[in-house]
Amino acid sequence: IDELLKQADLAMYKSKASGRNTVHFFDPDMEAAVTGRVALETDLREAVHGEQFMLHYQAQVIGENRLSGAEVLLRWQHPRRGWVSPAEFIPVAEETGLILPLGHWVLKTACAQLAAWAARPETAHLTIAVNVSAHQFMQNDFVDQVLAVLERTGANPHKLKLELTESILVGNVQTIIEKMLALKARGVGFSLDDFGTGYSSLSYLRRLPLEQLKIDQSFVRDVLSDPNDAAIARTIVALARNLGLGVIAEGVETEAQRDFLAGSGCHAYQGYLFSRPLPREAFEALALRCLDENSSLAG
Repeated sequence: IDELLKQADLAMYKSKASGRNTVHFFDPDMEAAVTGRVALETDLREAVHGEQFMLHYQAQVIGENRLSGAEVLLRWQHPRRGWVSPAEFIPVAEETGLILPLGHWVLKTACAQLAAWAARPETAHLTIAVNVSAHQFMQNDFVDQVLAVLERTGANPHKLKLELTESILVGNVQTIIEKMLALKARGVGFSLDDFGTGYSSLSYLRRLPLEQLKIDQSFVRDVLSDPNDAAIARTIVALARNLGLGVIAEGVETEAQRDFLAGSGCHAYQGYLFSRPLPREAFEALALRCLDENSSLAG
């Protein structure tokens, strides 16, 4: 009886998730999905406490090959599952609130890396961009958390860039601006990630103390074949210029894409054309190679 009721329950929740007033028959795949979701959440909690995560670094470049910094990307190597995709575990972390301790760990680890790089001539100039979720940013003590991490690690706040998504704008905009201004006063910069893919208001955009807009890879991917994507990319570049903001394009995979963006006025890039996300040691080797190449060109 209990098993039958559980299966009916799963079918009911499937109907609710589909907008209510619908009928769904139980399917074994439903149970498998729920069981898998529960197992993933359990493993994720263990991973947060056991720090099973690591950061990879994807190069951000200016011009053809001048390395300016990196975006940190979270990776999870499960002891049994192997590498778990962020697309699989980040939504679960958001839903369960685990994104808060996870996001704090990312910030702390990234700032510690900034401090370590500052002591080495080949990496001292590098910036680090850290993605911040809406849940994380809207914490009452978020500003204090960031400042405490900076003080504890000794990282230069001018080398730290926090990437926010447009979803954050559905909150209290005045509170968002106040938090951004408080951190900007200490030297922290802000980039608006995935620009153009979600909710945005030009009036809010004008008020936010941003340094940079980031052209989403969905526009860059077909910028050479889709006139609409090309127009959107050009518009974002022009908008950034008119607002006095920098602009960077993500998902740049070919020289033709880079050339189009450069011709449109965008000279900062991130994507597989330059480097895949790399573990720290491999990224540092890349930084050294870029420094040597640029020194040779300058000579």
